[in-house]
Amino acid sequence: MAILVTGTAGFIGFHLAKRLLEDGQEVVGYDNVNDYYDPALKHARLEILKKTDLFHFSQNDLCDLPALESVFQRYSIQKIVHLAAQAGVRYSLINPFAYQKSNLEGFLNIIECAKRARVENFIYASSSSVYGNNTKLPFAVEDNVDRPISLYAATKKADELIAHTYAHLYQLPCTGFRFFTVYGPYGRPDMALFIFTKNILEGKPIDVYNFGKMKRDFTYIDDIVSGLISALGKPFSYEIFNLGNHKSENLMDFIRLIEDYLGKKATINFQPIQPGDVPETFADITATTEKLGFFPTTSIDVGVRKFLDWYTNFYRI
Repeated sequence: MAILVTGTAGFIGFHLAKRLLEDGQEVVGYDNVNDYYDPALKHARLEILKKTDLFHFSQNDLCDLPALESVFQRYSIQKIVHLAAQAGVRYSLINPFAYQKSNLEGFLNIIECAKRARVENFIYASSSSVYGNNTKLPFAVEDNVDRPISLYAATKKADELIAHTYAHLYQLPCTGFRFFTVYGPYGRPDMALFIFTKNILEGKPIDVYNFGKMKRDFTYIDDIVSGLISALGKPFSYEIFNLGNHKSENLMDFIRLIEDYLGKKATINFQPIQPGDVPETFADITATTEKLGFFPTTSIDVGVRKFLDWYTNFYRI
């Protein structure tokens, strides 16, 4: 009985699949390995996963329903962790149809396949972006999320609603996770930590939005993976959880950590806040702790150091 992990060439999917394989689980990976960012990084992740015979990989798009169905015909899929998606708030302003295809059509395809296969547990990625401009902090899953301020957030909210419908109509156990600014080794090149590190090392300026008055709940990848794994063995009829570090960090302090490690000062280009962006995120993880036993253990100074160790080694700096 295999676990299907979509988005296995991606950041979170790679780390989850790697942990599952290390635990002796059979994993079926599914990813289209697109060029949203450098595919070489995606292939580097996949090469690590392919070192074990417990990993089976299908390079196809979620919108290709026959290809997706063939995976369910080939393997006995017991559980699904659906992490494949078009990510990024700012990119949704440039290429909205990528979100319609991946996050709506792709999501419907995978959850329909899950229903037909009668899987034991369907886990999927949502996002802290669904909270929009909510001013009550920390963000709790009970808060109203009916006013998204980006298309990306709207598609993630739509996924939560689709999952609720399938849970209600077909008794498909569905658990969604709202991720809060995930970072760590093999991270996405479009995320702040990666961009800041690259530009500082190359002597290029970094854009800092809202004139530096930003706060984020930075969550280390190992903590995210632990939360996902805790949910794999605990199917719920329908639940949504926050996965965050339960601490909101000042962006300027975050930048100073990078500067201190690299021994180089950043040239900062302060900018106004961007459309679709929010000034602060902060996760209330009370329910996640109570129902899943989840609590993050990696502080931001340790997590940033681990990322920078990986970055300088991976890119031979």
